[in-house]
Amino acid sequence: MALSIRFIKWILVFSLLIWAGFLSAQERQEVRPVIVMRMEGVIAPPNAEYFARVLRIARERNAQLLVIELDTPGGLMSSMEQIVKDILASDVPVAVYVSPSGAKAGSAGVFITVAAHIAAMAPGTSIGAAHPVSSTGEDIPGAMEKKVVNYAASYIRSLAEQRGRNADWAELAVRESAAISEKQALEKRVIDLVAPNLGALLEKVDGRTVKLPQRTVVLKTRNAPVQRTEMILRERILQVLVNPNVLAILGVLALYGLIAEIQNPGAIFPGVIGAVSLLLMLYGFSVLPVSWTGIALLVLAIILFIADAFAPSHGVLTLGGAISMLLGLLMLFESPDPALRVSWVVALTLTGLTSLFFVAIVAAGIRAQRARRVTGMEAMQGAVAVARTDIAPRGKIFYDGAYWNAVTAGESIKAGERVIIERMDGLTAVVRKEEKTE
Repeated sequence: MALSIRFIKWILVFSLLIWAGFLSAQERQEVRPVIVMRMEGVIAPPNAEYFARVLRIARERNAQLLVIELDTPGGLMSSMEQIVKDILASDVPVAVYVSPSGAKAGSAGVFITVAAHIAAMAPGTSIGAAHPVSSTGEDIPGAMEKKVVNYAASYIRSLAEQRGRNADWAELAVRESAAISEKQALEKRVIDLVAPNLGALLEKVDGRTVKLPQRTVVLKTRNAPVQRTEMILRERILQVLVNPNVLAILGVLALYGLIAEIQNPGAIFPGVIGAVSLLLMLYGFSVLPVSWTGIALLVLAIILFIADAFAPSHGVLTLGGAISMLLGLLMLFESPDPALRVSWVVALTLTGLTSLFFVAIVAAGIRAQRARRVTGMEAMQGAVAVARTDIAPRGKIFYDGAYWNAVTAGESIKAGERVIIERMDGLTAVVRKEEKTE
């Protein structure tokens, strides 16, 4: 009897352990993952493609939250709008976390942050300065500025009101380029929280209720597994190619490579580099808003540079080409965002290097024009030859593999002595004996 009771107790204990393990496993299975992606640099089509892909992954993995670690100076309005549309329609909560310290959410980044279900920033970060400007960095002139600014202001106000954030400041960021730190952003209700790192962010949003288009969810991010999804190789390459500074450098490389191939036919390598650079540049041009004025100025610069190489103007044409190139680079892209324009540093550097390159070509051409001929009989003047017969006053000399008639300009010369050719008188060399040095 006692054995039976003890056996029943062991069965009950064992059953409880199994049940506890089952509940624990079930609880672990219910803790859905958090997907994390990093969005940095210029907001362009590769970023929109990257976000759409990660959002699909988050749905497939039944993620409870998608975190965008953001650090951007801004970007294309069209790409930003696509990302915002995906966030607004997402059935997975999206948190934008401006990080790490020193990062910023500028221009297009402000819109993305305001549109997120959860907006957070790390200490030492900033947000703002979303006012549209022209391709030269100045305010957009005339009525166009009013249209662009009014559209952007109404768009960001709508996003802020939808998320219950400070719509007045959001509009101010567009109209007056307002920018604030993370502390001010929290005080003004532009963001929801400040967190020093990702772990702290997940701790703080644990238990938060998020309203989605079709449902409302409660986040359970404490101790949730974190899964990072990086850009694939294709997205990384495309992201590099939509950088205006990179495109400007590719354009100059294409110019150098093609000129080198023309000057040295059959060298192959310069031509390949030039052709590849040109094709990559054209891809970037197909994505970014290119200014035809900027392209025209660059074409004019090339024409002026080449013209000075063939018809030296003592640097006047090269100077004109340098000015045209600098303006062309600065005006190459039409965008209200400074992040989508060639920087002054890159523009000045490329202009300086290209000017020096063509100045060197012009200088070489001038030297070639001023130098005496180095072929034919004129090249014999001042040359050293050997007397094959006595020259008194006529005889023969041997020079450059051939015999020449010679006449002495002074004293007689014996066979075998070295002579200097003073000049050519028709086909006869006027020579003198080479002076011996002690």
